[in-house]
Amino acid sequence: MIKTENLTKAYDGVKAVDSLDLHVEKGDVFGFLGPNGSGKTTTMGMMIGEIEPTSGKCFINGIDVLRHPLDVKRIIGYMPDGLGFYENLNARQNLKFFSEFYDLPYDKADKRITELLKYVGLEGVEKKTEGYSRGMKQRLGLAQALLNDPEVIFMDEPTNGLDPQGVMQVRNIIKDLSSRGKTIFFSSHILEEVRHVCKTVGIISQGKLIAKGSLDDVMHKMDKGTAPERSLEEIFLQTVYGGA
Repeated sequence: MIKTENLTKAYDGVKAVDSLDLHVEKGDVFGFLGPNGSGKTTTMGMMIGEIEPTSGKCFINGIDVLRHPLDVKRIIGYMPDGLGFYENLNARQNLKFFSEFYDLPYDKADKRITELLKYVGLEGVEKKTEGYSRGMKQRLGLAQALLNDPEVIFMDEPTNGLDPQGVMQVRNIIKDLSSRGKTIFFSSHILEEVRHVCKTVGIISQGKLIAKGSLDDVMHKMDKGTAPERSLEEIFLQTVYGGA
């Protein structure tokens, strides 16, 4: 469903993402792990067509992102880190505005928005988004990402800054979307999130993919064998951060 070939992005000669080859199967929940500055957000930006790669290709369901960006946008949803809404509008009004980008007929858009507000727990909330908590904004951002009923959903640090209840709500929604056959690609620097929701993980460090597979596979590939009982956290810290 998601495939990259030698995907590279350089800024002033410095590679933020370096020759990334990645394949994510349909229906997978893929966790893209790495420390801040490792290339996660840049990679995602190229996958959704917001950043043009220096070289290489990315395909979503067989569609070349660079050549056919509008076709790709019709089948994906994106929940960025650092959500932006019109603060003088309420949740329904914000979603109605964004639905116009998908040319949804009024009646269909209204029905879809009602379903999504209920789905993310914002049904009946009439106050303007300027008064929303971080968790409420995250849930509204997820509703926005689902407006077009996408086949692939990209999430950039979806639980960042949330309290435990908010984290649990996002986890449950991700699991439910997965059960419906959606492909989910989300970036995080929090191992605990991967442990709870991901089927497959990839670890990026300094722009390079250094491991990919199930959690057990990744532990085996990354562990150098010096401490057989090390936890995933210890392996991750040692390999990606150089120890902590």
